[in-house]
Amino acid sequence: MSGVIHEEEVLGKAYDSRLMRRLVGYLRPYGRQVTFAIATIVGNSALQLAPPYLTKTVIDQYIPARDLSGLTVIAVLYLTTLVASFAFEYAQTWTMQVTGQRVMFDLRMQVFTHLQRLDLKFYDRNPVGRLMTRVTTDVDVLNELFTSGVVSIFGDVFTLFGIMAVLVWMDWRLAIVAFSVLPLIALITQWFRRNVRDSYRTVRAWIARINAYLQERITGMSTVQLFRREERDFAAFDDIDRAHRDANVQSIFYYAVFYPAVELVSALAASLIIWYGGGRVMADVLTLGSLVAFLQYSQRFFRPISDMSEKFNVLQGAMASSERIFALLDTPVEVRSPEVRRELDTAPLVRLKPDTTGEPDTTGEPDTTGGPDTTGAPGTAGGVIEFENVSFAYVPGEAVLKNVSFRVEPGQRMALVGATGSGKTTIVNLLLRFYDVQEGRITIDGVDIREMDLAELRATFGLVLQDVHLFSGTIAANVRLGHSEIDDAQVRHALESVHAWGFVSQLPGGLSAPVAERGATLSVGQKQLLSFARALAFNPRVLVLDEATSSVDTETEFLIRDALKVVMRGRTTIAIAHRLSTIQDMDRILVLHKGELRETGTHQELLARRGIYHRLYQLQFKERAEALENAS
Repeated sequence: MSGVIHEEEVLGKAYDSRLMRRLVGYLRPYGRQVTFAIATIVGNSALQLAPPYLTKTVIDQYIPARDLSGLTVIAVLYLTTLVASFAFEYAQTWTMQVTGQRVMFDLRMQVFTHLQRLDLKFYDRNPVGRLMTRVTTDVDVLNELFTSGVVSIFGDVFTLFGIMAVLVWMDWRLAIVAFSVLPLIALITQWFRRNVRDSYRTVRAWIARINAYLQERITGMSTVQLFRREERDFAAFDDIDRAHRDANVQSIFYYAVFYPAVELVSALAASLIIWYGGGRVMADVLTLGSLVAFLQYSQRFFRPISDMSEKFNVLQGAMASSERIFALLDTPVEVRSPEVRRELDTAPLVRLKPDTTGEPDTTGEPDTTGGPDTTGAPGTAGGVIEFENVSFAYVPGEAVLKNVSFRVEPGQRMALVGATGSGKTTIVNLLLRFYDVQEGRITIDGVDIREMDLAELRATFGLVLQDVHLFSGTIAANVRLGHSEIDDAQVRHALESVHAWGFVSQLPGGLSAPVAERGATLSVGQKQLLSFARALAFNPRVLVLDEATSSVDTETEFLIRDALKVVMRGRTTIAIAHRLSTIQDMDRILVLHKGELRETGTHQELLARRGIYHRLYQLQFKERAEALENAS
């Protein structure tokens, strides 16, 4: 178990009124259905009391009197009772199963919506496999509670008290004999609950570990196969899966003991009823029909006790699952749009309108050229971007950025360079508010980005990452990403502009060609070209690039560089550069070193200073020369 206590192992209370009130709240929109289900359950429970009493009536009245017509009436009543019981049970099962599915739909959508709003820091701390367990397994456990626990327990309680009342009414002495085995039932039930609780906790822990292990290994299967880890990973998964199997077997043992034990106690109660009740029948104190009815009632009495013990397990699991789900839902969204945006200056702003001239539009008129969000919003028009004394640390005490300040003018092409870990990517993360600055501020046209609507802010930017993420679907769907206002003509135009239409047109189906998960069937260069087409189709005012040519061949690199010219035309561009040869024509280059902005200028200016940039350039030039020499 590695000695680490996971949250799946901590069950907490078997019943928590606070959690239950919150869970029942999900049933409120379906109050009519729940009320109807309770009514059918109570009706069915009442009908369960009738057959034994009808049997008593037949034995005591109509058989001794040889009254065939009376027998016929009782038989019809008995059959009617069974048919009505079937109708009630069908209605209850259908209603609660459908209601349970609707509640699970609502809950899953709420969880998924919250997951989409949580900031990246949350995902840095939580494994994907565990989050998948929340949305799938934990929600399924709650489904079992809603469909067979919360409502149906009313039927068990009503049946128990109904049978007890009928037995006491018929013969209180014999009722005491029948109830004398209840202490044994209580001991068996307590033993079952205690052990099943521990077993359930263990099973839940291993399920979560299976999900987390599978997600990690399947995602990294190429690495597993490359480094020949199949046997080791198989052995590790075998240990986890074996532990999960053993925990389930242990749970099966408790069930295998509990239900026969209840049946044994039920048989003991029947024996006592026959022994004591038979004597009272022979003494003419009790009728034979009453004795038979007592035996039937005793069998029906222990059935809901078994069901309620099983529902305890359902309740226990539901409390654990709901606690984890609600803990996720209660996780605060730290990066969010402000509730009240401050009034923005209504003066004309510098707006960038991507066009064929490459010149920024400074007329202040909205862009009507089409495409998503072409008009922008005040404060998010892609004007002046400014970092003012920004500091940030992912881990407290380990600053990644230290008092960084710079300004990006509209239409300017700016590059960020520096060694690995110097803070280049962090600047992009802060600019797009994947994280919030801890000191200082970032402004666009003088407005703090924390005061802007988050959707409007991010719609201003087009982000092209080095590691392109494609979704399963089609080529067109991966370019438009669900925005129906981007039609096929615009998608094709974007693909043609970045030289991606050449390979897309050769795919079976063209724009409708299927894309595998993570774009597995496409090359790195093809995925990169699709990412440029995506950025162009969304017509962003600010383009953010994370070295787009570092992992492609020379021919594709030339295509991408030409595509870059198209995408960058008329837009403010911020590029993270790993290869300095790709940013020599940038308007401005910022040199970061250990989280500090150390140098700024053009390529030639920075070389002339013979500082950090000069050393980086000389190092890369030397490495490239050595590579060419070795190749020759």
